[in-house]
Amino acid sequence: MKAIIQTGGKQYWVSEGEQFPIELPRQRPTQENTIKIEEVLYIEDGEKRHVGTSFVPGASVELECISEIKAPKVVAFKFRRRKGYHRTVGHRQKLLLVKVKKIHYPAENQ
Repeated sequence: MKAIIQTGGKQYWVSEGEQFPIELPRQRPTQENTIKIEEVLYIEDGEKRHVGTSFVPGASVELECISEIKAPKVVAFKFRRRKGYHRTVGHRQKLLLVKVKKIHYPAENQ
């Protein structure tokens, strides 16, 4: 079973058992260290495909949080020619490494 989910302003094509990094969500993981994403845009189960007008009703994806990581540093170098102005600024995004536990889709919607 595969799905397209939306989190952090980005869309991800996921399948069960897959690991990938996402932006740190506002919603912190629960006691069981899981996050439930209900913004599912598309679900594919073999030959059956379900596309939502915005989201697929009743569908959700359960993610297991593995660890917090940091993305590679992005460096921006600013300067003005002939003015003696140099400035280096950097940013390192915090990410959450997650694993897809289960893709839920209610049987009555099929």
